[in-house]
Amino acid sequence: MCLRRFVSRRGKPYEIYSDNGKTFVGANNELGRVLKSSREAVTEYGSTEGIRFKFSPAYSPHFGGIWEAGVKSSKHHLKRIAGNAALTFEELATLFTQIEAILNSRPLSPLSSDPTDLLPLTPGHFLIGRPLKSVPSLLIEKSRANRYDRIEQLRQQFWERWRREYLAELQQRTKWRRPDRELKVGDLVILKEDNLPPLCWRLGRITKLYQGPDGVSRVADVLTSRGTVKRAVHKFCIIPGDDIDPNSTA
Repeated sequence: MCLRRFVSRRGKPYEIYSDNGKTFVGANNELGRVLKSSREAVTEYGSTEGIRFKFSPAYSPHFGGIWEAGVKSSKHHLKRIAGNAALTFEELATLFTQIEAILNSRPLSPLSSDPTDLLPLTPGHFLIGRPLKSVPSLLIEKSRANRYDRIEQLRQQFWERWRREYLAELQQRTKWRRPDRELKVGDLVILKEDNLPPLCWRLGRITKLYQGPDGVSRVADVLTSRGTVKRAVHKFCIIPGDDIDPNSTA
């Protein structure tokens, strides 16, 4: 049923990469049983419309790479905000769908090399062709009896926790075994600001760098949709682009 819901929403995938969960293995076996039917029409249909399952080795979640890391991060925060919440199926489905939108709104890389273009490439572009947005809502700081407000409060709590972790991943500081990538004018960055609503990323382009006596830039002017602001380097994160060295630690 999960596979049917996915195909109905997103369309039929050509390949599905997954672990060895019983539901995935069972779906693969069921599809294989149908496609091996003696009916020629079904066989011809399956050769063009079939789904190829690619399973990672058993007990090897690290083969999942980036998607397993995303699932782990989501579960970590979800258990802490809604682990003891008594939610109905509709409320839980609403919360999961909104968390899905939060994860698919994260900036991946600059959308273009235009220095005035502040839009990043996000997973939402691959799904609907444009960034994902959310319905505006007020900041809810205290628990309320209203069930609708409770779901919104859980979403906002997840957003704050997950957003901080994602920005920290973009701004990792490791050993100085390799030279870090230097900032450049035109780099697309995410500004680290508090109390932003869910799915709202404040983005900007570096327009000017201020170097210290040692030649290291620690302050920059950033062009945003609200004008140019001056920020310290540790107050924004660089969005990876095509010009970044894959061996760099930046």
